[in-house]
Amino acid sequence: MSVEYKDYYKILGVSKTAGKDEISRAFKKLARKYHPDLNPNDSEAEKKFKEVNEANEVLKDPEKRRMYDQLGPNWQQGQQFGGGGYQNMNFGGFQGGGDFSDFFETIFGGGGGFQGAGGFQGFGGHGGGYANRPQRGRDVEASLSLTLEEAYHGGRKSITLSDAGGGTKSLEVNIPAGVKDGARIRLSGQGDHGYAGGGAGDLYLKVTIAPHHRFTLDGLNILLDLPLSPWEAALGAEVTVPTLDGNVSLRIAPGTGSGRKLRLRGKGLGNTSNKGDQFVRIKIVVPESTTDKQKEMWEELAKEFESFSPRDF
Repeated sequence: MSVEYKDYYKILGVSKTAGKDEISRAFKKLARKYHPDLNPNDSEAEKKFKEVNEANEVLKDPEKRRMYDQLGPNWQQGQQFGGGGYQNMNFGGFQGGGDFSDFFETIFGGGGGFQGAGGFQGFGGHGGGYANRPQRGRDVEASLSLTLEEAYHGGRKSITLSDAGGGTKSLEVNIPAGVKDGARIRLSGQGDHGYAGGGAGDLYLKVTIAPHHRFTLDGLNILLDLPLSPWEAALGAEVTVPTLDGNVSLRIAPGTGSGRKLRLRGKGLGNTSNKGDQFVRIKIVVPESTTDKQKEMWEELAKEFESFSPRDF
């Protein structure tokens, strides 16, 4: 019997030196492209899908791949060869008839059920080599970028995501108020679809909070630099301070130094039981002397405080 050689590297579109990760990526891409659920009543797509799975079954396994590569001249020339000389190259675990080619069965002793990589596990209803039990779809993770205001207030947000087939889908997401950077929001049943009646996986949105022009985020806490004039810092003042919840009035005690932090409790991110704060960091700003009179006034002030030194070294 003459058995046609199968070039598994060519089927997956990879080189003979391709690594495990490259082979896995190529398999996933082609398996999605030719999957029978996405190509109903397409016998050519189903044939391609079986070839892709067979190629992956061999090349993902180091021992099978080594035996396959030992075909030598037959690998290079893509020749046909008789099955007579390969009876001793069987692997345990592949017994009985399956959905693999004669080439595979000649080399590896028949093809039972298979398990593809990356979630393509036993698609029911497409031939004897596929498992018939329902398979749950894979969970999927995507990034969700939020402004600091959106994260603080929460609410509903419309998003558009790309799906595995190259299309897009729109979703309404309920954002919890106070959600922190790096948190994951779970959308049940919005992951990859299942197979053979299995349920869909879940979609996890990983929150990324964009930098803000005014506030700096530090975990659940928020930091704001508050510029003060020297006289406000020295004499004390009551100033208006912005927060994510609106403006508030903040009393500055006399003699407040630059770099001091004042706390506004509960004005950060987080939920009721674990709420962050807003810290207001004092930054004293000295005006430039634009007139001779202003310069004289600074000189007079320096004389009044000549015994004071801000340095202790």
